Amino acid sequence: MTAIEVSDLSKTFQRGKRALNSVSLKIEEGEMVALIGASGSGKSTLLRHLSGLVNADKGPGRISILGKVMQQNGRIGKDARSMRSNIGVVFQQFNLVRRLTVLTNVLMGLLGAVPAWRGTLGLFTIDEKLKAMNALQRVGIVDQAGKRASNLSGGQQQRAAIARALTQGAKILLADEPIASLDPSSAKKVMKTLRRINEEDAITVLVSLHQVDYALDFCSRTIAMRDGEVVFDGPSKQLTPAFLKELYGDDSIDLISDKRRKAFKKKIAKESDLSLVAG
Repeated sequence: MTAIEVSDLSKTFQRGKRALNSVSLKIEEGEMVALIGASGSGKSTLLRHLSGLVNADKGPGRISILGKVMQQNGRIGKDARSMRSNIGVVFQQFNLVRRLTVLTNVLMGLLGAVPAWRGTLGLFTIDEKLKAMNALQRVGIVDQAGKRASNLSGGQQQRAAIARALTQGAKILLADEPIASLDPSSAKKVMKTLRRINEEDAITVLVSLHQVDYALDFCSRTIAMRDGEVVFDGPSKQLTPAFLKELYGDDSIDLISDKRRKAFKKKIAKESDLSLVAG
């Protein structure tokens, strides 16, 4: 089944600024796909539309999630609320309640599935708590369950947010710049966690990234956006510095690290030497 299907989606904000321009894409169940682009390219706007939080422009635009209509013709679908239970969202700033324990934050993934009065009072069953603890175990921070969320590092807080989505039972995970504010070591741990749940649970993952390095290392497919449009959709391995220069011009320098750029140049030089020897 197709997990996410977008066709001819546009979004215009005040003063006529078009954030999305006839965007179309399709992501199958079980894929892990990177969404890249410079700031203002439309990545975050697209993710908000996919989760049913924002209406697109009126017109032919349509979004389907797991075969059901999330929105079309600028209107949120009637089943959008129930559909959101299948969509876990991980934000750049974690969106945890800092004064509550990590376990309680993860249990909030169940709020859409338990009676409202229990959720309001924070009353969860033993089985529900065990489910949350298992999710924390899987993301590698079960030992932090009793701590206040504010006491965790940024990387740990982001993994707690992923555990919340696991507890929710999400079939699709939308991660909006989840590693933008993390150091390289923590960023790798978060990306490894996303890849592991994608592989082990067949959860569809669409992760918005600012640096191409992580797309190359963790996602076989990348969708690149520029000025609200999809300008590339294909194998991540095609995203060489030269190709990114074609797509983004001078902005490409912010999308790939110096280390990756040097490694690519070294590879090209080696391949050139080998071709000379063969010739």
